Amino acid sequence: MSTRIVVDPITRIEGHLRIEADIENGKIKDAFSSGTMVRLLEEILKGRDPRDAWAYVGRVCGVCTSVHSLTSVRAVEDALDIVIPPNAELVRNIMFCAQYMHDHVVHFYHLHAMDWVDVVNALKADPKKTSELAQSISNWPKSSPGYFSDLQKRITKFVESGQLGIFSNGYWGHSAYKLPAEVNLIGLAHYLEALEWQKEMVKVHAIFGGKNPHPNYLVGGMACSITTDDISGLNAERLAYVGQLMQQGKDFIEQVYIPDLMAIASFYKDWGAIGGGLGNYLVYGDLPWNGYRDTSSYKFPAGAILDKDISKIYDVDLRKDDEVQEFIDHSWYEYKDEKGGLHPWKGESKIKYTGPKPPFKNLNTDEKYSYLKTPRWKGHAMEVGPLARVLVGYARGKEEFKEVVDKALTDLNVPITALFSTLGRTAARGLESVLTARWGMDFYHQLIENIKNGDTRMADSTKRDPSKWPATAKGVGHSEAPRGALAHWINIKDEKIANYQLVVPTTWNASPRDAKGQVSAYEAALRDTPVADINKPVEILRTIHSFDPCLACAVHLYDENGNHISRISVVGD
Repeated sequence: MSTRIVVDPITRIEGHLRIEADIENGKIKDAFSSGTMVRLLEEILKGRDPRDAWAYVGRVCGVCTSVHSLTSVRAVEDALDIVIPPNAELVRNIMFCAQYMHDHVVHFYHLHAMDWVDVVNALKADPKKTSELAQSISNWPKSSPGYFSDLQKRITKFVESGQLGIFSNGYWGHSAYKLPAEVNLIGLAHYLEALEWQKEMVKVHAIFGGKNPHPNYLVGGMACSITTDDISGLNAERLAYVGQLMQQGKDFIEQVYIPDLMAIASFYKDWGAIGGGLGNYLVYGDLPWNGYRDTSSYKFPAGAILDKDISKIYDVDLRKDDEVQEFIDHSWYEYKDEKGGLHPWKGESKIKYTGPKPPFKNLNTDEKYSYLKTPRWKGHAMEVGPLARVLVGYARGKEEFKEVVDKALTDLNVPITALFSTLGRTAARGLESVLTARWGMDFYHQLIENIKNGDTRMADSTKRDPSKWPATAKGVGHSEAPRGALAHWINIKDEKIANYQLVVPTTWNASPRDAKGQVSAYEAALRDTPVADINKPVEILRTIHSFDPCLACAVHLYDENGNHISRISVVGD
């Protein structure tokens, strides 16, 4: 007999996610993922100027800030046949890499590490032994016995007061925690250091995009100008500061994040056989070295893998009707014809809630049970994200991917099959952080070289005039958000947006099952996961957090009668 447990809301994510899991003989027999919030930016965008879409979709989320705006301008540029100057592409790439560096570090320490690190147990650590261990795995300067002793005293005061602050409500002392006290203390110290580091890293976006979150983008290029003496533009001082920030980020990743990741992973090798899930992986590709349209120059190559077979990579075409489709068999939407899926250019976004009235004990998972649609690639459920990107890059034979993957596997003494797991998903995020930190510096140095050679162009306005647009146009823009494959499809008619559809990474990973009963990535990955204590299901959090869920946060809420419950207004933004 199975026991159903409900985790709602899943914490340490962006947005609202509910997981229902059936536990039998200490393992998850089946699981159901429900997105319990509405986005509907697609409806908000109808009738608006396509050149303004980036500003709206950028507000989908403040966590994966910038990637939706980037994808949006690419969609419009694709529809209107606009090619941006090389410097603008380089700036976009630098911002992309800075976002990855920031996002992955924040995810590891502040959203995921506490699934593996026992904060309270860190109080038992010997500061001297902690220092010796820290110095054995990294040359990071903050590693003296006194440093760890002072930190330990600060946390002790929290514990003795009964108020753990940001560390409240953890499953501390759970039998699933395996780290020695000294490793726990190192993880805790770097959690706090990462809080300080991350607020510096986002300055790259502020310099190029004016602010963070939600930096400015521009159809046709970037809205920042290169100057030699004007303090309001990108002068030599500001560009040098960008280089300094990128180097500091690279150092933090290489000297703090990766050593911590490998140290923690070495105690949890059993998780290299848990949480593998679908075995199908999808990547759109990104980081062009020779222009966005030259897909062969992408640092992140595109491709699809089926059934964990990395010997064969399938090409991906986002324009073909039979490749990407969204289904709603178990989603709270309605189509004019619900018998099949819709390509996003023909997408519909009409809400129809048919679930139980809250509060309720369980969802009726035989019917519709999520506000997420169910995307499929050629009929297959696919996983997107860091693991997909690393696997496709490795399978494509890219030397940079092979270098970091083979080294990690050797250092941990695990086979390549260990990548198909919760541990592999977590490790992949760190490995691609190393790569994006390197690439970010490469893009930066190329930008500086272009400027030295006299090229200061940052935008092309020749096709921004609506009077020169065709009566109808459609385009698709894609990117690789930190959480996975992201694409926006736009239809333009009479200079206005006629239809706009976003298929975001968490829609791929967290969506409900389809009419064939095929589960998506979350539900598949949770199956067979061991759960030691159903009242403290830290194992569910480990696998779900390995995907880094990010459900859209810009929403209006209605009750079952269509009346407003809550509306958020931001004045002056």
